[in-house]
Amino acid sequence: MNCLKKKIGIIGGGQLGKMMILDAKRLGFYVITLDPTLNCPSHSLSDEHIVAAFDDEEAIKKLAEKSDVITYEFEHISVTALEKIERTGHVVYPTVTSLAIIQNKFTQKSLLQDKNILVPEFKKINNEIEIKEIGNRFSYPLMLKSCTGGYDGKGNAVIMDETFIEKAYKELGGGEIPLMVEKFVPFIMEISVLACRGISGDIVVYPVGQNIHVNSILDETIVPAPLSKECTLKAMALAHDVMEIFHGVGMFCVEMFVTSEDEIFVNEVAPRPHNSGHYTIEGCLTSQFEQHIRAITGLPLGDVSLRSPTVMRNLLGEDEADGNTFVSGLEDVLKLPNVKVHIYGKEEVKAKRKMGHLTVCAATVEEARSQAIKAKAFVKIVAEP
Repeated sequence: MNCLKKKIGIIGGGQLGKMMILDAKRLGFYVITLDPTLNCPSHSLSDEHIVAAFDDEEAIKKLAEKSDVITYEFEHISVTALEKIERTGHVVYPTVTSLAIIQNKFTQKSLLQDKNILVPEFKKINNEIEIKEIGNRFSYPLMLKSCTGGYDGKGNAVIMDETFIEKAYKELGGGEIPLMVEKFVPFIMEISVLACRGISGDIVVYPVGQNIHVNSILDETIVPAPLSKECTLKAMALAHDVMEIFHGVGMFCVEMFVTSEDEIFVNEVAPRPHNSGHYTIEGCLTSQFEQHIRAITGLPLGDVSLRSPTVMRNLLGEDEADGNTFVSGLEDVLKLPNVKVHIYGKEEVKAKRKMGHLTVCAATVEEARSQAIKAKAFVKIVAEP
């Protein structure tokens, strides 16, 4: 295969698309991005940029005609549009079939449960009365979730007891969108495992990372996760099983709850590179972004070995930030050893918006975490003065 002649179409020009392109260009691929924002993070790196909405079927068709393979950086896109281009012979990875199942949390959980994967108890609901009935059956607290469209805590509401039902139900649209209730899992650790499947069916599974969230947004990923060898192997085997279930091509992330050394629940599956996998850029022999490009273009999958203990910290827009992006502290943070900083290039900053991340590789997890805390204190992403 001549990579210079193979064209990759990416739906979405955010940070994940940008990081895919960095590896795609290094390998010699031509990349076309579809994104409605002219100066999105991917814009300056793309060979072509189709400026159009994600549900613009004509634009997606145009992208398909220009590309040999199409992929995407987030899952909330039109399955109907992708099915149409797939029917006309265009290749989409991960497959449209797997995307259609995964982008709806209810169908995703239903399939996993049918395949004997341990997931939290769940039930689709239509009104507040049904939530109350499930609360009596599951006990409180409960998680109320929108079946589609949620991310970073958006689309989720915690119901501590019966008095929270009305407020949570209204917060999530009051029945205007499909909702489901999930039994709360009292986990001791949140983890994620990245896995990648090639076109030929070969699968690689990355080391297990511990995820720490603040206000439902990922704050820190620690690799390797502080688990026993047995629990680590169990989590990796679980990710492998999930990959086999979806028959997807490309990177997937399987988020899990560890409740004991013997019990791991699958929380959610994402059919794409993932925020918790950013550590792989410096921490692994093959990053999740290079691996995704390898997989969707039919190249051999790369070695996923961990180079050293690694910690990733997200860099969010500061509280009250709203305006043109301004990054301060970069000079100071780059004086620290072993720290790598990634600024995504988003023109507008908002409070809690993901604007970048930093990674620290060190001899021990403790050393990496200490350096990461120090490094994060230097960087502030605010609105331009």
